[in-house]
Amino acid sequence: MNREYHKWFSTSLQRDMELLVFGHSGRAVLFFPTRMARFFDYEIWGIIEALKSRIDNGELQLFCVDSIDRESFYNEDVFPSVRMDRHLQYEQYLIGEVLPLIRQKNDGDFIETAGCSMGAYHAINLALKYPWLFKKSVGISGRYDLTDNPGDFKDLLNGFHDEQVYLNMPIQYLANLSEGNLLDAVRQMTIILAVGETDPFLSGNQHLTRLMWEKGVANEFHIWESNAHRPYFWKKMLPLYL
Repeated sequence: MNREYHKWFSTSLQRDMELLVFGHSGRAVLFFPTRMARFFDYEIWGIIEALKSRIDNGELQLFCVDSIDRESFYNEDVFPSVRMDRHLQYEQYLIGEVLPLIRQKNDGDFIETAGCSMGAYHAINLALKYPWLFKKSVGISGRYDLTDNPGDFKDLLNGFHDEQVYLNMPIQYLANLSEGNLLDAVRQMTIILAVGETDPFLSGNQHLTRLMWEKGVANEFHIWESNAHRPYFWKKMLPLYL
């Protein structure tokens, strides 16, 4: 399996950023780590190995990016608007720096986003905001409104709400998305959601899939046994849905 390590100073984030590439060709997957996790965790957890045959046969090429969640949504030392600003800098890093690397390394025209847990939020949110850049998005065990508080999970913005918060919470902005080029582009994507039947994020996933269907956005929604919010299950889910 081709494996590449990349590191450079991000002008968007003003710090070094790292990522791993697995594979040599196929559908390019912008693969987001879980909550506050690292770019190498999917490899450590055996998830890359679970996808090995599809990577080796040239079906998938994974670009495992790093997380800055500790500097954005989970940074309680700064005001929520500052957390949002940092998240938007991360978004610019992805669009302006990572996507050019993907295009350099992959000569196909198929890029998808994917992630588990917090990574699912990043994957789905980015794809819905920039649907003309992606052909598919996969969210596993995801939370799609970070201002709600399901189960033991708290509102990551401490009750703060402004336009930028609204524009980055899929459950919030999708409900009001009007007819036009953006919604038409979203409808062209393949969107897959999967979550465990006892996962506290289940209701949010149900809400999101319902909103998409109401907007004419076809999507797949899969409910798995148990909580299914850990690598043991993700190793089974990702080969099915990526």
